[in-house]
Amino acid sequence: QVQLVESGGGLVQAGGSLRLSCAASGRTFSSYAMGWFRQVPGKEREFVAAINWSGGNTYYADSVKGRFTISRDNAKNTVYLQMNSLKPEDTAVYYCAARPFIATMAADEYAAWGQGTQVTVSS
Repeated sequence: QVQLVESGGGLVQAGGSLRLSCAASGRTFSSYAMGWFRQVPGKEREFVAAINWSGGNTYYADSVKGRFTISRDNAKNTVYLQMNSLKPEDTAVYYCAARPFIATMAADEYAAWGQGTQVTVSS
């Protein structure tokens, strides 16, 4: 089972940028699709972005399309989420997740999860 560790969260002003990273353990990272999800207290975990095992296909929630970019470096066992033009409503704990090969937008289809990293956007 792949193990995931997120980093890069923090406090940023509205309109600013952050880049989240998710480092994966194991030698089979390139066989996993990776997703980013976010959650605020009292709400369900929300899909943000996903990328398939090769990086050839990416998917975004409508709320982040055009502002966020997901990418991966299989040589470094890392997936990234570049977040630009951040808004206060982007404030959440961000989680990365892994599932075999094909990316989906459903949280319950991902088997491995990181511990999360807090992103706070001030107005």
